[in-house]
Amino acid sequence: MIFGLSLAIDSIALLPTAATTPDDMNRRILIFAFAFLFLITAWLIYTTYMSVLPTDSSTVTFLNVALLLLVALIPYLLNNVVIGDPAIRDYSSGLFTLDLFGILVILAFFAHIISLEENRMVAPDLAKIFRNGRNRMALLAVLMAVSFAPPFGQWTLLGVQVRILLWTAPLISYWLGRALRPQSRTYKLA
Repeated sequence: MIFGLSLAIDSIALLPTAATTPDDMNRRILIFAFAFLFLITAWLIYTTYMSVLPTDSSTVTFLNVALLLLVALIPYLLNNVVIGDPAIRDYSSGLFTLDLFGILVILAFFAHIISLEENRMVAPDLAKIFRNGRNRMALLAVLMAVSFAPPFGQWTLLGVQVRILLWTAPLISYWLGRALRPQSRTYKLA
């Protein structure tokens, strides 16, 4: 539900000021598409994990609330990075990077809980899928943490901050992995 709300907020955020040029309109559509793709990707991973995780755990509940807050911030922060006040774009870019870091850490922790064989949440062969997911999320979280460093907000490639380019790594990792090795991104309970 919060993922849908976040998408609605994202689309509403584009309304206060109308696009004034075709380039501005294209940029706003690109922002929305990026937020949409990131939210859908996070939602797919989240729903997979939540279908296994116990919801009565206070740790899982707390992390769910934290995750939902981070997800709800995506449209606001991303819009400020691209169409916000130029004076705070670098700051917004850093906050968005930390937001992605937090989301990835929480998803990695969820995968970790599931992957512990002593918890017996999934069969041992499925636990391996969740361990791999945990490791991938943790590695991507480290990449986001490193990209928070100021030089990544200053360096550009093809006129785009390197930090922004690094934001695509979780998306590429998930969708490329899903296309090339679908069994590594899905599971079936017996």
